[in-house]
Amino acid sequence: MVSLPGISPSLQAIAQKVNKGQRISEEDCLVLFNEASLGFVGSLANQVKERLHGDKVFFNRNFHIEPTNVCVFSCNFCSYSQLYAKREDGWELSIDQMLHMVKKYDGQPVTEVHIVGGVHPKMDLTFFADLLKAIKTHRPDLHIKAFTAVEYDYMFRKAKVSVEEGLRFLIAAGLNSIPGGGAEIFHPEIREQICADKVDGDGWLAIHEKAHELGLPSNATMLYGHIEKFEHRIDHMRRLRELQDRTKGFNTFIPLKFRNMDNDMSHVPESSHVEDMRMYAIARIYLDNFPHLKAYWPMLGRQNAQLSLAFGVDDIDGTIDDTTKIYSMAGSEEQSPTMSTAELVTLIQQVKRIPVERDTLYHEIKQYRDNQPDPALN
Repeated sequence: MVSLPGISPSLQAIAQKVNKGQRISEEDCLVLFNEASLGFVGSLANQVKERLHGDKVFFNRNFHIEPTNVCVFSCNFCSYSQLYAKREDGWELSIDQMLHMVKKYDGQPVTEVHIVGGVHPKMDLTFFADLLKAIKTHRPDLHIKAFTAVEYDYMFRKAKVSVEEGLRFLIAAGLNSIPGGGAEIFHPEIREQICADKVDGDGWLAIHEKAHELGLPSNATMLYGHIEKFEHRIDHMRRLRELQDRTKGFNTFIPLKFRNMDNDMSHVPESSHVEDMRMYAIARIYLDNFPHLKAYWPMLGRQNAQLSLAFGVDDIDGTIDDTTKIYSMAGSEEQSPTMSTAELVTLIQQVKRIPVERDTLYHEIKQYRDNQPDPALN
């Protein structure tokens, strides 16, 4: 092994593994968190990213529906929800209201609706099945990515059905894939301090494993930058990597930055931008079996999302169209998150990457190789 000046032997050994396309261990991952510079992990992560996708950066045209912010759970990090006892301060949308939101996009080339929200006791399995049916009846080609494992766990237990029975019921109604929310941090030492009353890490993983067995692809997330330690992040990613080895059902991993405005953890400082980029880079290096790494720009801010493209990220989500409040209510830089297709394309081209419009499952729809996006697709 060629010695690299100023680089420790342990870091050099990790670099050799990455160069050869070999898997790094949990111990290697901890060394990266504790010892590696931003430039070091960035260089390795970019190598992994380019090996997988070259200069391509993916995005899609999507919008969100958030049925309610009323929630029976009381996660300490959440700035979004209203407890059920104070539900008059929140919102609750009817099926007709949500279908009206879908109809606003009639004639527009959106490919995905993303449906997540609080856990409302009156919005049950039948209610959501009726919602999915209504959307599919109106627009059969629209991909429905809906409900976190936290929502599934509650609605299935309330309906007294198994995870498999509940998922099959919703698949029949029109469910196409599952988002990655609700994972937070799996390790019970941290989970019991930040979100003790909702589904635990084992339950989250079991729901996604069953979804994969039934042919439903999903995403995965991790909430970082609060009270967790590097070891907890690694434990979380290890469990995801092990599940992906078994099922190959995850499309993308999305690190989610903790934001501290208007929640019960406001005293906890947020991570720095440097630490954000290190998180993305190390995730790309460690999660070698995840096809994609996404920077969710409404959470990170568009400039930092653009910066993340140099640290292993190959996806920056979609147009959103100001249809999500989850991160704006927590103090994100993006208080009205919307970007046109032209703006997304420009954002990517400014850092000399190739913008690729995709569908939810990463089938390519269009590459933008010149400097001007098609104005008809704004």
